[in-house]
Amino acid sequence: MNKLADTALEDIEIELFVRALKLRHGYDFTQYAPASLRRRVLQLAHAQQADTVSALTTRLLHEAGFLPVVLEGLSVPVSEMFRDPDVFKTLREQVFPVLASYPQINIWQAGCAHGQEVYSLAILLEEAGLYERTQIYATDFNESALKHAQEGIYPAKEAQLWSRNYLAAGGSHTLADYYSARYELLKLDQRLRRNVTFANHNLVTDEVFCEAHLVLCRNVLIYFSDPLQDRTLALFRDSLVRGGFLCLGTRESLDFAPSAADFTPVDAARRIYRLGSRSGKE
Repeated sequence: MNKLADTALEDIEIELFVRALKLRHGYDFTQYAPASLRRRVLQLAHAQQADTVSALTTRLLHEAGFLPVVLEGLSVPVSEMFRDPDVFKTLREQVFPVLASYPQINIWQAGCAHGQEVYSLAILLEEAGLYERTQIYATDFNESALKHAQEGIYPAKEAQLWSRNYLAAGGSHTLADYYSARYELLKLDQRLRRNVTFANHNLVTDEVFCEAHLVLCRNVLIYFSDPLQDRTLALFRDSLVRGGFLCLGTRESLDFAPSAADFTPVDAARRIYRLGSRSGKE
């Protein structure tokens, strides 16, 4: 077969694989951006030394332990502490002073991956004197990623970059105050997890998770189709209290979403928005 025919056959195999994942295990990837999903399925096949995507489908249907491998391969748990530090600095300077007016603060970190941004948030809240009255709900559909996030253990080689990010984000101490290093690993201090609840939540199929004053979902929507982006943004809108804040990834935007009219920019360049007075809950 020629290359075009090979690609067409591959597309059929991927469609069947995604359908099997939904029917057999209830995980719906049908509304993910096609190019990104195709790339990740093929990368998974290569990593598993599968000759065809159909071979993955067979394992998915018949091997009970294969699902976590698939979910790990299809999710994108890539992040770093204080990623895009100017975003965290803006949160600290413009959002935290408003959150300080609430007696209890709920924050939803959707798509928390391996937890680096959750701990980044906890550190800045601690330094702002807000963490004692804050509950962070960190969610992801990937159980393996959630387990990693709960452990809070990362390669020590990341420490220099993360320390630079922390200072650029307006950190007032040194990042080393918040972790211990051993055997080329660093373990974040247990106290940073004291007000974090890790939970499984699927943005594709699940509904509102909590009532929140701040929702962060960074670099997740870029992997969704337009209809799924719209659904997810509506979910965030319905989760926020009136005047609550939404923080997206720097490559994401509300500009063309139906829910855009419900939000006003706090810092459009850093993708931080506030829910308008005519929407949301008290």
